[in-house]
Amino acid sequence: MGGEMVTPDEAAGDDVVLAWEGRDVLAVRLPHLSDSLDHILAELERRHGMPLAELDRRTKQSVVRILETRGAFSVRHGVETVAGALGVSRFTVYNYLNRENAARATE
Repeated sequence: MGGEMVTPDEAAGDDVVLAWEGRDVLAVRLPHLSDSLDHILAELERRHGMPLAELDRRTKQSVVRILETRGAFSVRHGVETVAGALGVSRFTVYNYLNRENAARATE
């Protein structure tokens, strides 16, 4: 996800401070959502063992489903970023999303 560990005394207002037995021991600085999307895409490439653009259509659709559940499309320019990584158009990503949502609606 791309978080960073810092000491509790370095923690800023939006960092997550972790305590153990009543004592602050560690703080986690979470990345901006757009940075997280890059990390998620890199992890999916590692998992598939190849660039996402080289995946077949069915696997790309699966990747889009995974990314949707992780909130990738709530990030500004998320669709554009994912489309670029998959080597498809934004229109294609929207089609994958619409197809998935239509399938869920009929269940």
